[in-house]
Amino acid sequence: MTKKKDTSQAGSTSHHTVKFVDTVSLQGQLLIASPHIVDSRFQRSVIMMCQHDQSSAMGVVINHRSDQLDIAQLCETLEIGTPRFHGDQPVHIGGPVDGSRGFVLHSQDHMQPESVAVTHEIGLTSSVNILRDITNGIGPVHSIISLGYAGWHAGQLEQELSANIWLNLPASSDLLFKVETEDLWEKAYATLGIDPAHYASAAGTA
Repeated sequence: MTKKKDTSQAGSTSHHTVKFVDTVSLQGQLLIASPHIVDSRFQRSVIMMCQHDQSSAMGVVINHRSDQLDIAQLCETLEIGTPRFHGDQPVHIGGPVDGSRGFVLHSQDHMQPESVAVTHEIGLTSSVNILRDITNGIGPVHSIISLGYAGWHAGQLEQELSANIWLNLPASSDLLFKVETEDLWEKAYATLGIDPAHYASAAGTA
């Protein structure tokens, strides 16, 4: 895959560094975009946070489907053969950073040696082997396949949270794998008990 690497980061609001002050890690949480985000890369996005510490944060957008790719086309690009199963499963745009790199969020019924447990229910694997398993019908029961990710440098995510750019709530398998992609943003707000229109007027502009 030869997509040009985009080193953009999510919702960047400033060039100066904000000190990371005793913030609880958001790994295993969902970030929900505020209604006033206008950047098309993150508008109405829901991001699964896969890593978050004092030096950086990384997550994968789980509700932006690619208009050009499904698994069958991705397998053709990667030259790994025609899928026996799930060829029409969509591929998601996980974020603007490193758009040629693949990530699979999946149920933990199929963990590989290189898989990482993001929560007690959800795993993350970036090896092409899991794509082979999915297309051979022996992979995880539930999976979201994405290209690229969203990244933040030290303190940036904390700054964005304080500016009301994101809300967060604990991730669950039901939200990730059992809600239709186009409904996920609204469902996340409903889970929080918040009307997006009311939140937008209360938060103002970032």
